Amino acid sequence: MTPRWDHLLINATLATFAGDASYGLIERGAIAMHEGRIAWIGPMDALPGDAPSLAAHVEDLGGALITPGLVDCHTHLVFGGNRAHEFDLRLNGATYEEIARAGGGIVSTVKATREASEDALFAQALPRAHALMADGVTTLEIKSGYGLDVDSERRMLRVARRIGKALGIAVRTSFLGLHALPPEYRENRAGYVSLVCDDMLPALAAEGLVDAVDAFCENIGFTLEETRRVFDRATQLGLPVKLHAEQLSDLDGAALVARYRGLSADHLEYLSESGIRAMADAGTVAVLLPGAFYALRETRLPPIAGLREHGVAMAVATDCNPGTSPLLSLRLAAGMACTLFRLTPEEALRGVTVHAALALGLSDRGTLEVGRRADLAVWNVNQPAELCYWIGGSHVLRKLYVGGEEPSPAS
Repeated sequence: MTPRWDHLLINATLATFAGDASYGLIERGAIAMHEGRIAWIGPMDALPGDAPSLAAHVEDLGGALITPGLVDCHTHLVFGGNRAHEFDLRLNGATYEEIARAGGGIVSTVKATREASEDALFAQALPRAHALMADGVTTLEIKSGYGLDVDSERRMLRVARRIGKALGIAVRTSFLGLHALPPEYRENRAGYVSLVCDDMLPALAAEGLVDAVDAFCENIGFTLEETRRVFDRATQLGLPVKLHAEQLSDLDGAALVARYRGLSADHLEYLSESGIRAMADAGTVAVLLPGAFYALRETRLPPIAGLREHGVAMAVATDCNPGTSPLLSLRLAAGMACTLFRLTPEEALRGVTVHAALALGLSDRGTLEVGRRADLAVWNVNQPAELCYWIGGSHVLRKLYVGGEEPSPAS
């Protein structure tokens, strides 16, 4: 008899994150996968009597926990060099302004990224992506924004696509041309914004390298009007938008991205009540980034109570970047969201699964339900809260399934 299913995992604890019940938990459950999708899920005693004979591969997990594969919905994973030296300088008394005047800060990353070939950027970024994958990530967002000219941004986005193919995971790209002013446009802001809107974004989108458009709307970044211009261009090109908003001040960036029905507003330490309401009305996801909060030693917390009150979905991400969040564990980010932001473990884990998927506009993953992509993480723990409880360590993840198969990363 031809097997009905490709894989059947039995005797597992399933945290499905479907519905509103606690974790969507199914004790002593089973899950079947076929042709890249979840084909059956439920309690063991509800399995058809001949189920083992209907699967090509059956595995007893001995009570291990299965969750959806984790989704890291905000990273700056591709960049040249690193800024560890600046970390040392800051802890020895140098200010950020002093470092920047000496050629450090984002300018140093732009310089290193521009000087690196595509192969060099790929070689540097691949171990970072592999580290995230080894901690349970099956879908990864990667932004551009350290090239700030069309050729360098193209290289970054091409590397992002290559990472997905090399590791066998899903990668979504975000064009972040409005990240900072490149040195050659320091005295010509309007000229650079026009370059981004009229040349860079259309060209890179036409090459199929852009899944979404992001910007850094902040006093040290770009204004609401400049952000609006790139959002208008993205809309013309049929691309969804998202925004770095309210990290250092309240410029009403969250309300702006909500007016465009944006996927997400990210950071949000200075988010106002009106911004929360706008996000709630638009269905825009709040992406919390505890790694940056920690690295910058911030003290102002995102308005978690207000986000809860208005039913705004909260995602959690690493924000992996060389300057303010050199964080390579999404599971640790979830634990930090609990400790620093006082999310419950269930909120934090929904934040790295179903809500993170929503922040990327992906409705086919993030929960364990029939018909969803068979992106699964199998863990060496028995209860979901342990994923936030353990601080570091490589013992927690047992295996991944991406599209119903265990990935075999290329060397």
